[in-house]
Amino acid sequence: MTETIIIVGAGHAAGQAAASLRQKGFSGRLIMIGDEPYVPYQRPPLSKAFLAGELELERLFFKPENFWPKHDVETMFSTRVKEIDRKRKTITLDNSEIIAYNKLILATGSRVRELHIPGHTLKGVHYLRGIDDVLAIQSAFKKGARLVIVGGGYIGLEVAAVGRKNGLDVTVMETESRVMNRVVATEISQFFQNMHAEEGVKLELGRRVQELQGDKNGQLTEVACMDGFTVPADICIIGIGIIPNIELAEAADILCSDGIIVDEHCRTLDEDIYAIGDCTRHPNPILGRHLRLESVHNAIEQGKTAAAAICGTPVAYAQVPWFWSDQYNVKLQITGLTEGYDQFVMRGDPASRSFAAFYLQDGKLLAVDAINSPREFMLGKKLITAGAKFTPEILADMEQDFKTLATAALEVAKST
Repeated sequence: MTETIIIVGAGHAAGQAAASLRQKGFSGRLIMIGDEPYVPYQRPPLSKAFLAGELELERLFFKPENFWPKHDVETMFSTRVKEIDRKRKTITLDNSEIIAYNKLILATGSRVRELHIPGHTLKGVHYLRGIDDVLAIQSAFKKGARLVIVGGGYIGLEVAAVGRKNGLDVTVMETESRVMNRVVATEISQFFQNMHAEEGVKLELGRRVQELQGDKNGQLTEVACMDGFTVPADICIIGIGIIPNIELAEAADILCSDGIIVDEHCRTLDEDIYAIGDCTRHPNPILGRHLRLESVHNAIEQGKTAAAAICGTPVAYAQVPWFWSDQYNVKLQITGLTEGYDQFVMRGDPASRSFAAFYLQDGKLLAVDAINSPREFMLGKKLITAGAKFTPEILADMEQDFKTLATAALEVAKST
């Protein structure tokens, strides 16, 4: 009997898993099911080059459209899986079709966190998660339009940068006292706030949106805050985070806790069901804890990990997380996680728009924020993996060559 692997989801993680399964020699039936009408595509450019109209749709695709039939991957797009029957080892589609599996990979991803306030259904109110979201926004994304962004995270700031580049009047509303509050130190937030202000973005920090107001035709006209502050708006893009899609797994009694719980091989407690990407909570031996990550790197590597385990060549997933964001002429690259840091070291001058920030705990490097500093980013990943330690004063000294410092720290880490 032909073995069947079903991948639920058709995003980055799903695409990588399918490609890796074929690459590793799986020759059975391979089915990929996605609820969007598109082949697997890259999400990061959506809020950058694709929104700006600088990237054609086809260039978003993870692989060319003909890759999937060429490698005998059955695709079912605009299709949802509504149920998993673990005893019978079947899935049921939204059209009631039932398909049996030998192995199942859940790559269900995540969805936007919605803001349910008065006026949230007005024309002109958008979220940015998929291709169709961007296409809906682009028609109103014109010079002179008044754009209000709710949320000062990566997505919000990237959209703000594209908006200013395209001549829009841009205001960012953030409930916290600084942008990117969850992921970077105060000093880095201040750098990005200054940069956006210099580019003409109006930053309204500590503002909680209470209502979206519109005209008699149901078109957005204004964004109102709890403190009475209002901003006129033609477009409002809400970017307040995402939620992992775990409901399908939960309904099948697969263990979940802010993500589908998996082991180092992306296997759930059911030995025939794997989970990968944004929807998972997985162990990280380098950081010594479980975590859920929202990143392309994690999606790709977990796709490879699940495929390797299914094909009988298991390799435990153990990598330092990394992320990036492009805003104007600045590339922010982050490696590691800042949680628990007690020392912060700035290396370089923020005014130059090329510097790096280091987060330490008792001298041990936890994370690096590299702003137009690819060397610090690349070496930072190696240093965090090795558990390298630094003296803050030496790390901050620009007279000290960073590569030399990194090489010495790696040698010490290897010997301890």
